[in-house]
Amino acid sequence: MNPHLRPSDLPLSTQAAEGMPRRCWTVAEIEEMVRVGIIDEDERFELIGGEVVPMSPKGARHEWIKIELNRFFQRVAPIHLSIAPETTLRLDARTFVEPDFCVFRRDLDLKALDGPAVLLAIEVADSSLKYDKGRKIGIYAAYGVREVWVIDVIRATIWVHRRLGASGYAEIAELPSSELATPMLAPELAVRLSDLGIAPTSDEA
Repeated sequence: MNPHLRPSDLPLSTQAAEGMPRRCWTVAEIEEMVRVGIIDEDERFELIGGEVVPMSPKGARHEWIKIELNRFFQRVAPIHLSIAPETTLRLDARTFVEPDFCVFRRDLDLKALDGPAVLLAIEVADSSLKYDKGRKIGIYAAYGVREVWVIDVIRATIWVHRRLGASGYAEIAELPSSELATPMLAPELAVRLSDLGIAPTSDEA
């Protein structure tokens, strides 16, 4: 280590040299490091195939949309459904993700919460939009999550991914804020973004 560098000066992420082996972590190891304080419990990252993937900081609009959605979902949710904001979804021994919302049956033992048990996963995306619509959608599909929404906070649209097939989601549609989005397995949570005051911003490209 460079003696002139303090720990706070070091980068939070690195990129391994091409062809060099990398040490894969397990979910259990990461959870233990958080428990003993090696990793700050507030640090935001996901574990994908044993690799730690840092998550981008959330902007004010991202947080506002998430708050409005949470208020709506908790108000309309039927008694048999749970809507968990920012829960850790453990997909296997080396992979976990943290969707902004995860919908599942209320009577489900949380130890059994895996991909197929998820009725709907929702990602609220600004700077992470490309990742959420790309690699992360592939992860959700590979682990059997049956429906995923990616909400573009700038354009105020919902990218709906559903109907799993051999090569991923067979149905992908972008819904504008004025259109009602209805979850396939939880229709009680149908939402229209414009009804929540969510519209495209002036920052839309």
